[in-house]
Amino acid sequence: MYPMRLSSILLLFIVFACGKEVEVLPYYNTPDFMPHFITNEEEILEKIDHTILDFRAFDQNNLLITQKQIEGKIHIANFMFTKCTSICPIMTNHLKVIEEAFFNHKEVSLLSFSVTPWADSIPALKSFAESYDIKSKNWHLLTGKTEEIYELARKSYFAEKELGFTKDSTDFLHTEHVLLIDRTKRIRGIYNATLKLDMKQLKEDVSSLLEK
Repeated sequence: MYPMRLSSILLLFIVFACGKEVEVLPYYNTPDFMPHFITNEEEILEKIDHTILDFRAFDQNNLLITQKQIEGKIHIANFMFTKCTSICPIMTNHLKVIEEAFFNHKEVSLLSFSVTPWADSIPALKSFAESYDIKSKNWHLLTGKTEEIYELARKSYFAEKELGFTKDSTDFLHTEHVLLIDRTKRIRGIYNATLKLDMKQLKEDVSSLLEK
């Protein structure tokens, strides 16, 4: 179980700068999601060594998406599959709020990785995008190699509740979690995409990072 950092118990650190209150998002460096509130650049480099690994996947428009396409950008990641009838439709509908808020924003990307890439072909992802009226060029529904997506989810994004590095692609991954990643590929937030309140907080946190 995660410590008390879920966005339903909003974790923000307030510091004072030039007479103003400034909200600072935490850094998450380990799978237990222990928050680290750091503002000193040298200390960040020293203590926060976890970053998102490089990846390679194709989106619903048959575009190759790699770390190069999101380098220096803020990105939001979640894990879904097109045949899901439980949490995925709710997550996708709630993420539409983020799509609308940052529609075609050049500094923000949404990455929705399929956890059944063997079934979610590019045409299947295209059809899914159309069914949810996903039109933003910066929302990529991604498919690729199963083992690579699962390793990325578990070792880079710490995406599951039952965390552990011994799992492999034979263990099915299904999670409602959405991760916020900053321009330096460090994790800055985790949210429950089935909750509208969390998506509202995610929108505010993205805006906060864009101001940095």
